[in-house]
Amino acid sequence: MIRISIFFFLLLSTCVKTFAEKKTVDFRIIHTTDIHGHFFPYDYINRKPLSGSVARIASYVDSLRNIYDNKLLLLDSGDILQGQPTSYFYNFLNTQSPNIAASVINYMKYDAQTIGNHDIEPGHNVYDKWISEVQCPVLGANVLNAEKKCYLTPYTIIQRDNIKIAVLGMLTPAIPFWLNEKTWSGLSFEDIVTTTQQWVDTIQEKERPDIIIGLFHSGRDGGITTNKIKEDASFDVAKKVKGIDLILYGHDHTRFLKKVISNNNDTVLCINPSCYAKAVGDIQIRIEVDSTFNKSTKRTERTIKKSVEGKIVNIENQPINAQFMAHFQPEIQKIDSFINIKVGTLTRPIYNRDCFFGSAPFTDLIHNLQLEITKADLSFTAPLGFDTKLDAGDIHISDLFNLYKYENKIYILNMTGEEIRKHLELSYDLWTNTMRSSKDHIMQLETKNQQDMQRYGFKNLTFNFDSAAGIDYIVDVTQPEGKKVKILKFTDGRPFDEKKWYKVAMNSYRGNGGGELLTRGAGIERKKIKERIVFESDDDIRYYLLKKIEKEKVITPKPNNNWKFVPLKWTRKAIERDKELIFKTK
Repeated sequence: MIRISIFFFLLLSTCVKTFAEKKTVDFRIIHTTDIHGHFFPYDYINRKPLSGSVARIASYVDSLRNIYDNKLLLLDSGDILQGQPTSYFYNFLNTQSPNIAASVINYMKYDAQTIGNHDIEPGHNVYDKWISEVQCPVLGANVLNAEKKCYLTPYTIIQRDNIKIAVLGMLTPAIPFWLNEKTWSGLSFEDIVTTTQQWVDTIQEKERPDIIIGLFHSGRDGGITTNKIKEDASFDVAKKVKGIDLILYGHDHTRFLKKVISNNNDTVLCINPSCYAKAVGDIQIRIEVDSTFNKSTKRTERTIKKSVEGKIVNIENQPINAQFMAHFQPEIQKIDSFINIKVGTLTRPIYNRDCFFGSAPFTDLIHNLQLEITKADLSFTAPLGFDTKLDAGDIHISDLFNLYKYENKIYILNMTGEEIRKHLELSYDLWTNTMRSSKDHIMQLETKNQQDMQRYGFKNLTFNFDSAAGIDYIVDVTQPEGKKVKILKFTDGRPFDEKKWYKVAMNSYRGNGGGELLTRGAGIERKKIKERIVFESDDDIRYYLLKKIEKEKVITPKPNNNWKFVPLKWTRKAIERDKELIFKTK
């Protein structure tokens, strides 16, 4: 009887599964995005201390690495190559040295980096060199070469303590809507949602990861949308793509944290700490693993339970990391010397905020430069800053980055008079309200956008608020959309004819279709914009601004006073009210 019992026990023991392992693994992920050259705790444009910077992030990361060791992951969502003079200096001037952005990424020991649209903007020479210098994978699964193969690494696998994490990178596909084709020659950019699902399926089949993270340079929702691509698609991925656990994204410069319930009833955490290294996304992932060994199959079977929680951490009060600063002291000294070069003198202060309320010295300086260089009939430009002030006195290299923020070139496009007016109509419709009483707002405002570093409380993107020079016109804010702008004449006295063709100067962003003022506004087919371009400058606008100031030595920018908001009895007081509201002034 005892022998029979032992026999059945032994037989049973060969068939059952016995637990081999049960454990819990905690990961910490720190996410940055849209750093835009803010590596050091000094604003090299405005010549003052900087509250954010990677130097402060370094302290926060070090404190966590002491706890989590190699289970702390550092990820970035792109737009690191452009912004501060720091980036310009290493992108275009000190090109024999490693790019400062690569040096910072390597020092910080990032695990993966996604490329952004402003990383493409400097052109192949800059970003191809940078990619070769970065020691972590630079991701972009939807960036294809001429053979329709991935130009960048599509995804990377990070394995720690027998836990496998896949990180999949995506770039907004709207690049051709903004940038000169030379900057992205040989490349194409696929739809994010479709490409993400394809790669998630591939990763699950090939890698069988425990966690899949989307590392995207694409905003939450909106932006340019066509029947082929969508600029801001991070939310769409969270809702539509099965298999994603976490989406770390950037591009729209807006802090955001939310758990999204997908169409498959999964929960996906979406997080964006916004721009300029003022905050980080801080994510905790807990994975509980039950491993069972099956003696009959001689295989270990795993079941996991995972939780993903996150927060946005302001790092502006973090201490500056002394080791980080000491390591980069040679680079800092070179940048200091560069930005302190004097180029001329400004005789009067000028204010960027004035550009939103009428003809202003800040934008008219750029208008007049574009007209002087191109001899075009008229010029378009928009405010590229929000509340910048340049004081009277010496103008240094640093000030040029306030006067013109981006490395845009100058284009001339052929446009009819009607297209010019319609272009301006859309601009002012994005910019201004239709006033129905003297107490209405004159500006299109949206209070929820006050933390959006591209809207600043305006309803729409401020860098699409084009005004014009070379023509005299009024903007009647009591009129409905599409009927606010009345062009009176050319400033030199010539009549303006909507049926005639004119040469229009603008920056390369606008001239490539950026902001859709040429397409949705002027009504020019996107595929026909290229044939309208009859001139492209050799250098960027900031370079010509530098040469102009160096030549004239002393400048006194003045408003052209060629346009204004009407009726004055309403707009004067409305401007005062909205200026106080937007800029918190009396």
